Amino acid sequence: MRDDLRAGLVICDDELTPAQQRTLENRLGCKIIDRTALILDIFAQRARTREGAVQVALAQHEYLLPRLAGQWSHLERMEGAIGSRGPGETQLETDRRLIRNQIKRLKKDLEHVRTHRHQQRRRRDRTGIPLVALVGYTNAGKSTLMNTLTQANVRVRNRLFETLDPTTRRCRLNDDHTVLLSDTVGFIQKLPTQLVAAFRATLEELLEADLLLHVVDATHPDAAEQAESVHHTLADLGVDTRPTITALNKIDLLEDAAITADGRLANDIAQAFPNAIPVSAETAQNLNALKTAISNTIPTLPNIHLLNSESR
Repeated sequence: MRDDLRAGLVICDDELTPAQQRTLENRLGCKIIDRTALILDIFAQRARTREGAVQVALAQHEYLLPRLAGQWSHLERMEGAIGSRGPGETQLETDRRLIRNQIKRLKKDLEHVRTHRHQQRRRRDRTGIPLVALVGYTNAGKSTLMNTLTQANVRVRNRLFETLDPTTRRCRLNDDHTVLLSDTVGFIQKLPTQLVAAFRATLEELLEADLLLHVVDATHPDAAEQAESVHHTLADLGVDTRPTITALNKIDLLEDAAITADGRLANDIAQAFPNAIPVSAETAQNLNALKTAISNTIPTLPNIHLLNSESR
């Protein structure tokens, strides 16, 4: 197949061990990258802030470290420069030492990020306003919903992993309730463990959330499978039992016959998500129903302090 397609690159839709990657490259005679490497490359292109760049760089370095052998043609050269361990150190050992030093530095930088975010959360906690975190599969429309509800002006594009850094804004639900709405990085099937670890400071927003708002793309043929992937990731983070409201987004793109007179969906996805609220973040359709659902859920949430008249 590679010869027929004259391919110079093969992408495997799964994670490869370093040995598997080297074996495939030797057999096929071309560059091999796996699912994790592809996702890391996409993340690197999407990172616009220093925080996002540091998180992606850490994940890339931790992915590269065990794969250094065979990456470069110069690895067997002996390095005798001043500052190295001595004339017996190979270039491979030098590269590994440099990458380990980089990983150590990046982890230190991320610890500062984590401390800063912890201080921000403590300030938010003092306001007593509940925190609602947007979660969902990548490209489900979380950022668009965030913008429509809060006028946050979060960058929105129709592509994977557009949002890497969380954004938190106030959202007025009604005269009685205000919440903080936080947009987070989108999930994907088989999310690389390096990314989960590197984005710990960002994903900790979910650990502090009083309520999760799970946004599902109602137009996607694999919506149920995508939602299951989100649930698996939330379980890995230990927040799968957090109170959750599901919003079926992009109903403006569905045929009219798919929507009943009371605003419910009449297609198969409605059966997969019987308690979900159909909305359109793009056109603001049915967002009042979503706000009402959140407002009605707030009094039942454990361990939160509702906004009182003095703090409004």
